[in-house]
Amino acid sequence: MASSSDDDDDFVILVCTSPNPIEAETKQKEINISTGDILSWDLPTILSYQRLKVHASRIRLVEQSSYFRGLLSGSFSESCLDCISIQWSLETFVDVLKCIYGCTLDVTSNNFVPLFEGALYFGVERLLLKCRVWFSEVSTSKDSGSPQIQLDYLIHIWRFGLECANDFLPELCASYLARNFMWATASKFFIDVPYKLLLSCTEHPHLTIDSEMHLSDALLVWVESYAEQLEKFSRTGDDCHSIFRQIRISLLPLWFAAGKRRSRHFSKLFEESIDSIFRLMIVPPPYSVNFFGDGDVQHLRIRLTEYSMKVNLSGCPQITLAIMLLSLLPSSHAVEPALRNIVKQISLILESLEEGDKCLNLLCLLPISSFEAVQEVDISKCPKLHLEAAIMCFSMSFPSLRTLKAAYLLNVKATILHQLVQNFPLLCEVDLSSDTSPLIPAQVSVVSSSPALTLSPSNKFFRVVDDPVNVTSSKRSGLSLSNITKLTLEGRSDICDLDLQYISKFRASLQDLNLKGCISVTDVGISNLLCKCMKLHSIVVCDTSFGIKSVLALCSGISDHDNHPAAHVGLKHNSLAFNLQKLHMGGCKGVDETSLLKLLSQTQMLKSLCLRDAHLVDQALHCFPGSSLEMLDVSNTMVSGAALAWIVRGNPGLKCLKVRGCRHMCQPESNTSGGEFSSSYTFKELYVELGKKCRLEEIALGWGFSCFSLEALQPAIMSLRSITVGLGGSLGENGLKQLSATCPMLESVIFHFQVISDTVITNMMASLRNLRVLALCYCLGDISISSFNFSMPNLKKLQLERVTPWMTNNDLAILIQNCANLVELSLLGCKLLNSDSQQIISHGCPGLTSIHLEDCGEVTTNGVSSLLDCVALEDLLLRHNGPGIEKNFIFYASSKLPMLRKVSLDLCDASEGEFDIPDYDDMCFLSTVKIARCKSPRCNFNLPAQRRSVHRGTLVLVRNSKNLIRTVVKERL
Repeated sequence: MASSSDDDDDFVILVCTSPNPIEAETKQKEINISTGDILSWDLPTILSYQRLKVHASRIRLVEQSSYFRGLLSGSFSESCLDCISIQWSLETFVDVLKCIYGCTLDVTSNNFVPLFEGALYFGVERLLLKCRVWFSEVSTSKDSGSPQIQLDYLIHIWRFGLECANDFLPELCASYLARNFMWATASKFFIDVPYKLLLSCTEHPHLTIDSEMHLSDALLVWVESYAEQLEKFSRTGDDCHSIFRQIRISLLPLWFAAGKRRSRHFSKLFEESIDSIFRLMIVPPPYSVNFFGDGDVQHLRIRLTEYSMKVNLSGCPQITLAIMLLSLLPSSHAVEPALRNIVKQISLILESLEEGDKCLNLLCLLPISSFEAVQEVDISKCPKLHLEAAIMCFSMSFPSLRTLKAAYLLNVKATILHQLVQNFPLLCEVDLSSDTSPLIPAQVSVVSSSPALTLSPSNKFFRVVDDPVNVTSSKRSGLSLSNITKLTLEGRSDICDLDLQYISKFRASLQDLNLKGCISVTDVGISNLLCKCMKLHSIVVCDTSFGIKSVLALCSGISDHDNHPAAHVGLKHNSLAFNLQKLHMGGCKGVDETSLLKLLSQTQMLKSLCLRDAHLVDQALHCFPGSSLEMLDVSNTMVSGAALAWIVRGNPGLKCLKVRGCRHMCQPESNTSGGEFSSSYTFKELYVELGKKCRLEEIALGWGFSCFSLEALQPAIMSLRSITVGLGGSLGENGLKQLSATCPMLESVIFHFQVISDTVITNMMASLRNLRVLALCYCLGDISISSFNFSMPNLKKLQLERVTPWMTNNDLAILIQNCANLVELSLLGCKLLNSDSQQIISHGCPGLTSIHLEDCGEVTTNGVSSLLDCVALEDLLLRHNGPGIEKNFIFYASSKLPMLRKVSLDLCDASEGEFDIPDYDDMCFLSTVKIARCKSPRCNFNLPAQRRSVHRGTLVLVRNSKNLIRTVVKERL
């Protein structure tokens, strides 16, 4: 501790002046202070002067500082002086003195370099040690909170360490950056990281990333920002490409590697990555550990460190159980050939076992590491990974797992959720989504349906076990109470009512449930589930059989004594509906107007409400008591603009509004259900209210929307990110130009049935630099290729339907060249295209995951070959493009494209008049196949030979974990 007065009378006066002349001009001249009262120094006052005269103890200075020791006790002429002049930062010098006198001193990232530099210059070992200890503790902390050192300061510290030839600082900086790499990549200062620091970071054993994709993407961003320096590196003999050798290219997601094949500087690297991924997929899963023979397998190991919190393997079809096991071994063991052989044998056995206990016994033979920091794992779209066995591995290595995402996997067995509950006591969120079946009952007319293949006689997706609500029975059965709060089963056509019974056992914890597109569950099954899950605040049941019984379950009071709803349905404050924050029930035709009115009258807490395609009228909206809505979707309903204006007035926090397809928008308030309303609002006032009350981020409009509406809406859409204008809306050229100027942050623009021109699109392309989605469907007007003669590197999704009939291969080449990073492409009605357009598309946009080509001239007249060079395709639609598609195309495409899940064809394009339907096992990753059929219309008159074909029906094959269903519907899906 510093004393209030010095214990000797041998003083020296230290005159410290700031070396910054600008700083000196703005301050008072001089102040006299003494170290005798250093504990009571008023720092703000002291630092307001340009010069400090400090009376300090000569002995204390000599004892604590090698600088003053040499200056005051040596043979220098200054040693006998009573006054010494020093030029240094006043604030830092004061801190150095405080440390010399034992005062409390806080080291932060802001003052670390000045303090360290001052400690070195004045030779204050105590301060040097304090700085070293602070930086060591901060840079090695395992705290999961925000990093304590900002990236720009870290770069400054690293450079300072190099300048003062201190190895301690650069090493810790590289280690710190390696452990916090994901945080660093999100910083605007990431592009300022020096090459040598970045290289040291990527080579560091503690490099912590969510996936190899994030490392690769970050390095590409860095390189692009240093494009001018690439030539400088080559001139000086440095190889900037060497940093990319740290990427484990065999573990990149296929779609990512495919999309980077046109990288300006690193196309060969990503070509090599794709070759490596496909070689891994050809190898039988257990033998993938032999991919490098007896050589180094480090690049085949998923990057895991003690600091890893997320593991993202989504979109990696090459990941197998063997690779996973190899990654969970300590680095020292992974190189042992004998242990690799054990991994191969165990993975082979695990994939054939059903009993979890036997799996665990086998896994205990391996020295599997535990990564306690991991809280989230994403294995979505990893079709070669044996899910059940992988879960057993995760249970040993990731004991703190809270989120598991395993979406778009068809190899999900009946015990999966039960297995997760047993093995992960902290698990809160589970996502087992799949592609939604196109056979939504309310949307199709079924001609015939039959199971083409049934894999199991069981109709249960989850094993039903003892009721975990009974604590005694749950302990007896060995099943612990679940902590799952969020369960997503979107699109799973293999979920039935018995599975919902098992889910209802999570009643004590379940808060967020998504059953969207689960077409096999019934209204009774959903209602029984809702009666038991008392804590639900988010329900998504769009396109299901959710109906009147389910509405009654939501509106009925909840009893704490049994599993049945209370008899008094009037207790709405005790109803599940009252506590709901999210309710999405779009497309649920089983809910009538009366039931919907009753339901909405009890949903006071709602923040997100979707009622698209529902039996919704104004009366129901007027019964809605909430004031917290942020998202409202009433598309394709009978509501009026006046009723919506009433809702907007009471919900000023609205950010998303979707009213496309509402034909009654321009009419006075409807009174379908017989209620009487006296409203002062009109249709036009809807946009006035929106402009006054809301700040929208997304909007979808149609009937009644015009350029005049846009003017009223202008204050609400300054930060708009997505807009859709459909049938019945008409912005006109002036309105479309105004839109680009008013909404510069737009990322998604979707127009249906609008009048557009080259001027409009040119203005839009020039103004909206963040545009990621552009859809022009059935629009009128004169547009040409000049509309798209702009570079659009951010555009990810492009949809042109019946708007570019003039498009030739040359035009397509220009379009693709300017949209090189497209992920989804849809063209309809481009009749001048031919088979050469396939190569234009695949070469220009190799990372496409979705291609829709319909009525596009002769694209498939000579078959389909080049399009399949888009190796990451997940969705392929080819219809009416020429009769050249081979009979075995579905099998061929699914075998060549490992991520392909959806195929849509037309028998008109079959070279032999039909397509072979692959067996269940031959469908690989395919979940949906649609084959449309056409017929020529009959006519008794002599009309031209070329007559437009008429749709006859669609054959739909839907595959899930239990069966393959073959259905014929009337609609053209």
